[in-house]
Amino acid sequence: MTDTDKIRILETARKAIHTEMLALRRMGETLGDEFVTAVEILLSCKGKCIVTGMGKSGHVGRKISATLASTGTPSFFLHPGEAFHGDLGMISHEDVVLALSYSGETDEVLKIVPFIHANGNRLISMTGNPASALAKNSDVHLDVSVKEEACILHLAPTSSTTAQITMGDALAVALMEQRGFTSVDFARLHPGGSLGRRLLMTVGDVMRSHDLPVVASDCPATEMIHAISKGGLGLIVLADNDRIRGVVTDGDVRRAMERLRGEFFNIKALDIASLHPRTISSREKLIAAEQMMTKHKVTSLLVTDDNGKLQGVIQIYDIKL
Repeated sequence: MTDTDKIRILETARKAIHTEMLALRRMGETLGDEFVTAVEILLSCKGKCIVTGMGKSGHVGRKISATLASTGTPSFFLHPGEAFHGDLGMISHEDVVLALSYSGETDEVLKIVPFIHANGNRLISMTGNPASALAKNSDVHLDVSVKEEACILHLAPTSSTTAQITMGDALAVALMEQRGFTSVDFARLHPGGSLGRRLLMTVGDVMRSHDLPVVASDCPATEMIHAISKGGLGLIVLADNDRIRGVVTDGDVRRAMERLRGEFFNIKALDIASLHPRTISSREKLIAAEQMMTKHKVTSLLVTDDNGKLQGVIQIYDIKL
């Protein structure tokens, strides 16, 4: 491939991106009362948002439905062809239908419009033609028209599908804001994700509570090194009669050995311990433990009960699995 070919490829790509950027800018400038009405209808909906569309609009519709469902607006995608052959029974009287068709004249979509009206459902349409049959027969019409497709032939849906996706995202985000949808709500709908794990699980769920490397504060240097190695946490906890005195990390040991050299083996654990170590309750969420570690620049926290008795140890690696 020549340098000229490479330049042409990049120019074509940049032109496509620029064309879609202009389409989105225009859509943002023309957004108005119809969008607000659509949000109000979906907010007041007691059922689900049923999204439908054919072809590329159908693919976009699936994505919009998935985004709505994961951000607090119950939703599923219904293929218009399947709907016309029996799946209309999936639409309840309390549902709102969001229909996508860039032309606004897609036959499979228009065929189910009479049922939607007869069933008492509100219909929100998303088209590029406000004068289309679908737009005219909707309660609310969202205009996603673009001046040109990014395709070099101006034929393949490119700018238009980007506009549809963006309008769907705008709906989802506006609904999230109006519902007061929080990161905790998001986590409940994504329990398998990293965010869900940190927001829903507690310190007690993941902390190490067995075979903790606990030694007396007067533990000799040799035993201290052995306890750190055997414990597998990179630290030991100093405790006398269940009273936590401090912690010694492998880093503390290395620094002490460099500083004290031959005198190192004459010290006791308490001599190099970090006193008043950071502690956390087992009831706290993992996100709280992570925030505490970040704030205090530590990678481990001691887990204690209400009386200050050691229950376990949690490390950053337990949180970011």
